Amino acid sequence: MNESNPEVKKKLGLWMSMALVVGNMIGSGVFFLPASLGAYGGISILGWIFSAVGAFFLALVFSRLSRLVPDLSGGPYVYARVGFGEFAGFLVAWGYWISIWCTNAGIAVALVSYLSVFFPILAEDPLIAVLVGLAVIWLLTWVNTRGVRSAGRVQLITTVLKITPLIVIALGGLFYLDPANFVPFNLSDRSDFSAVTATATLTLFAFLGLECATIPAADVQDPETTIPRATIWGTLITILVYILGTVAVMGIVPPQELQQSSAPFADAAARIWGEGARQLIAAGVVISTFGALNGWILIQGQIPLAAAKDRLFPPIFKKENKRGMPGIGIAISSILVSLLMVMNFTRGLAAAFKFMILLSTLTVLVPYLFSAATFALLSLKRGIRSGKKFWGSMVIALIAFAYSLWAVAGSGQETVYWGFLLLMAGIPFYVWLKKDKPPVE
Repeated sequence: MNESNPEVKKKLGLWMSMALVVGNMIGSGVFFLPASLGAYGGISILGWIFSAVGAFFLALVFSRLSRLVPDLSGGPYVYARVGFGEFAGFLVAWGYWISIWCTNAGIAVALVSYLSVFFPILAEDPLIAVLVGLAVIWLLTWVNTRGVRSAGRVQLITTVLKITPLIVIALGGLFYLDPANFVPFNLSDRSDFSAVTATATLTLFAFLGLECATIPAADVQDPETTIPRATIWGTLITILVYILGTVAVMGIVPPQELQQSSAPFADAAARIWGEGARQLIAAGVVISTFGALNGWILIQGQIPLAAAKDRLFPPIFKKENKRGMPGIGIAISSILVSLLMVMNFTRGLAAAFKFMILLSTLTVLVPYLFSAATFALLSLKRGIRSGKKFWGSMVIALIAFAYSLWAVAGSGQETVYWGFLLLMAGIPFYVWLKKDKPPVE
């Protein structure tokens, strides 16, 4: 790294780190979740609260780990390696990296789909759609090789723009609620407990990304204070926006109509302010996906970089450009993102691609399990095994671990089965990387 270059010394501050957390959590899914939750009625709010509690405890785990393991980039990867050694670290890095570029491909496809509202030709001509998707991917790849501050500025701007329509609906919509839309409270034919569990399973995936401030730790100003604050406040802001937004949409749009809606936030806005508001919400979705793609492209270079520095990924991933960014690693990941996005527009492969996205979600939950376990382990090793602080840490770790395990189970047997095979498929790669290291006596 060229320390003499002033660009290298510029790091992410609190607002940019917080934008990374909020921006990566709020993608496209939240704009459509109220429609999925509409079949359950008002009881789905309890599902949101259940998921929010689990996400908050995970945020506490990551905020405290960032103090216990400061100045090391890699987030969940570096925590797993510190806690359980190189093999665990490799598995987390391997699965997390695959998850990121699979997710980015899905975000790129979603972005093109939303742009078709303003440019109908994108829905009619797959070739043009692919070219636009590729252009966005490589524009943001270029932005993320220009320095962490450049990526941070884009993330901050898009995060402010993306949460604005959500906040407008969340707060403004509260004045237009119809209490009749929440009766009966449980619209499904399931028991209340089963309905809450089902809705919590649907909503938990909306919180993936809460760990993002921990990943570029070496590029964050005062990481021991900035990262914890960004993680906690970013998660709390997202929770507030999610729950208030869902309450508002459910209170404005009747349940029967909500279940059939393809754009629930836009429908709610149209009911309050007219058809013009629908276009504004659609623009918000485009900005939201653009911002999420920018944030995750930044992360897709940081995980391999951290692993490569520990010789757990090929050396090419640790090469940094004059601005201190892993340009080659970001580009390699973007090539894979581009290939997957093109696959999505190829008939016959779309189903396989969607299933891969589902698997990628599971591989994000595995790092959460390792991170919660690492926090418990470091608390046992470094803390005095008595007192409120120690037992408070153990309770936080236990709840975060249990929540993550429950989330894995909620992914379904088939997903867990294939996700396990995906993780194990990385073992030959690990063997090749470690072939020159002397065997353990």
